[in-house]
Amino acid sequence: LEFLIFSNSVFLGLFSQAHPALKAFMCGSLSGTCSTLLFQPLDLVKTRLQTLQNNMHPGAPKVGMITVFFNVIRTEKLLGLWKGVSPSFMRCIPGVGIYFSTFYSLKQHFFQDRSPNAGEAVLLGAGARCVAGVAMLPITVIKTRFESGRYNYISVAGALKSVCQNEGPRALYSGLTATLLRDAPFSGIYVMFYSQAKKALPQEISSSSFLPLVNFGCGVVAGVLASLATQPADVIKTHMQVSPALYPKTSDAVRHVYTKHGLSGFFRGAVPRSLRRTLMAAMAWTVYEQLMARMGLKS
Repeated sequence: LEFLIFSNSVFLGLFSQAHPALKAFMCGSLSGTCSTLLFQPLDLVKTRLQTLQNNMHPGAPKVGMITVFFNVIRTEKLLGLWKGVSPSFMRCIPGVGIYFSTFYSLKQHFFQDRSPNAGEAVLLGAGARCVAGVAMLPITVIKTRFESGRYNYISVAGALKSVCQNEGPRALYSGLTATLLRDAPFSGIYVMFYSQAKKALPQEISSSSFLPLVNFGCGVVAGVLASLATQPADVIKTHMQVSPALYPKTSDAVRHVYTKHGLSGFFRGAVPRSLRRTLMAAMAWTVYEQLMARMGLKS
């Protein structure tokens, strides 16, 4: 972590005279780069678990995270776990940058002289995530399809062209409602728990050299709670983006999952998603705050 912060700080020195919002964008983008690469296999396993539901027959044995993990390695080799990493990079690097720059701008505008309370933190995190989510949704759709294993796309550009030609540009915004219902609450809940946990820390810890590790721990706790609360929306989003023709409306996907699999169907893939979202968010926020501090900005 320290090496990542140091190497990124050298790069960020080139932007020392840039606008604070641009600095926040760069800090966010760099913090998302490493976490995306590290945790892509968990996202792929989560997507496979959710889309496997369509192929399962009554009475068939349940398929878990470990089974899917080793099945991908056996059939697609080790690098198969990183299928979809290109669109993940194209989504997360600018997406995390947009999120943090929006978050920073909103916080500086509305809370320049004080820290937001719990309710305000929810609105702050949710608002920033809505902006980033809408901006990056087309890449999110392509990323989900890459990970599902159902499409033979060669490149992100080719996938975008194929979707526009065969399904129309509107397909690139399939699952928008479910995505916002997933991402906005996740970010709002995460920021609330994260900020409140940091406020509760003793002053000695807040000013110690262990602060990055403590920030990471606060992020893990916040991430687990936020992931579990938004898991149903993630399942619905995956179905709509992988098969937009079958589920043109959010209610169609909800009805399908509930009819076929009951309430438990809305929590399929919860373990790999919780691991990935929690670790990614904790790492991204920890690195972001350290980089912002080195640039003399209050995160």
